[in-house]
Amino acid sequence: MTVTRLGAARLTECAGELADLLTDTVHGGASIGFLAPLDRAEALSWWRSRADAVAAGSLAVWTAREKGADGPGGPVTGTVSLVLPDKPNSRHRAELVKLMVHRRARGRGLGRTLLETAERAAAASGITLLHLDTETDSPAERLYRAAGWTRAGEIPDYAASPSGVLRPTTLYFKHVAPPG
Repeated sequence: MTVTRLGAARLTECAGELADLLTDTVHGGASIGFLAPLDRAEALSWWRSRADAVAAGSLAVWTAREKGADGPGGPVTGTVSLVLPDKPNSRHRAELVKLMVHRRARGRGLGRTLLETAERAAAASGITLLHLDTETDSPAERLYRAAGWTRAGEIPDYAASPSGVLRPTTLYFKHVAPPG
């Protein structure tokens, strides 16, 4: 498995694979801001619209690829992003968003690897506090707890699941330290 941070041009090149990952994630029941059925064209458009934020430095996106027969060039099987601060009083924090692992790649530690990648990159760039929200009682919530994230609270009826049912969301945070 190789994990790579994408620049804006590379994100645009990978948008089709990221769209496939996004639709698989939504159709698998994960609550990540979209309703099912998610059309691939809508997912593709959404990923392409992220390129400007990546170019501006307000969004960092990583992808994970399986190793192919000839090296690390296999399909995208996971992604994670950080929304970076845009206000002077928030330069110490970032939001972890859109952690996704394709259903065919789950259960092999990829979610943990992506999470650790984002945490290390945040710390290396001077970020000391990360936060996120996730559907309460979801597999993602179990991952965050196991990775040392602290539960801050729960908001009832915060977001609709992919099927349109309102679900509670749990907020988490984690302090990260610069390397060395």
